[in-house]
Parts: sequence; C-alpha cells; structure tokens
Amino acid sequence: MQITITARHFDLTNAIRDHVYESSEKMEKYFDHIINTQFVLSFENNMSKVELLVHAPKNNLVSEAEDKDMYLAVDSAIDKMVAQIKKLKEKWADHQKKTSLKDNSRFVYANLIKKNEAKSRIKVKRILAEDMLLEEAIERFDVGDDPYFVFKNIETDKVNVLIKKDEEHYKLIEP
Repeated sequence: MQITITARHFDLTNAIRDHVYESSEKMEKYFDHIINTQFVLSFENNMSKVELLVHAPKNNLVSEAEDKDMYLAVDSAIDKMVAQIKKLKEKWADHQKKTSLKDNSRFVYANLIKKNEAKSRIKVKRILAEDMLLEEAIERFDVGDDPYFVFKNIETDKVNVLIKKDEEHYKLIEP
C-alpha cells in the first residue's frame, strides 16, 4: 500500500508522519486490497483537520475528522475509514454468497440412476471440484474409495472425471 501525506498550513513533523504510517497499518490489517492511501492534513482556525482517501479496486473511500490535536484527528479519521472498510468487506462477502450454485462452475452434479425398478429414482450428488493437476488427482483418487474422482484441471481450467479402469490404468473424461 502506497501512502501519500500532504500538509497544508503547517510543517509536517517526523512524529506526525510516523504516527500516520503506524496508524494506517490498522486499515491494512482489515483489508489487504488497498491500492493507495492519501492523507491531507491541514490546520485551520486552531483546528486540525484530516481528510483520508483510500483507493481500492472499484471503490474510492473518503473519511474526514476534525479535532484540536492532530494525532486525535488522524486516529478518528482512520477509525471512520476502518468502519467503511469493514462495511465494504461485508458487502463483498454478501455479494459472493448470493451467487447461485448453477452459476458456480466449481460444483458438479452427478446423477446416479438406479435401474431395474418400476420407477427410476435419481440421486443427485453435489461434488466440489477442487483445482489440481492430473498427477495430484490420481494420488487423491488412489486414497479414496469412490469409483470416480471429479476435479477441476488447472492446466485446462475445465472439470474432469477420473475413473479407475483396473489396478494400473485410469480413464480421464474431459469435456
């Protein structure tokens, strides 16, 4: 995260600069996608004013604080920004939860049909297709007891099915 500090109507001391750098680490603790941060510190009418601009992907956040002491104004602006960051992070998490399972290509539906019955029953099994290489999939398949192993191939970025043909041979089904 890049931090830019601008001082208006006063000389920026090293102590204030260090305080800004240390305090801004609090934001990065909650949200690591911050591109850059800009502090505008000003002294007007015997009051210290801090304006904080944070640039994140697809979002620009702003917080302002005013106090008699510059350190308190910086802390207040950062606390307000942390609240905005938490709200943004919740918004991102909620948005990701709302995507339906059909839209998510990581889930694969396997239809297991039982034959020789008057009525056919279909059992649907939802499988999480993990990202891995073919060699990793073969190793994981040997450990398990299932007759097949579904995974998302990293090389092709497609869902594959691995079936054991006999003790030494495997079948790989690719779309």
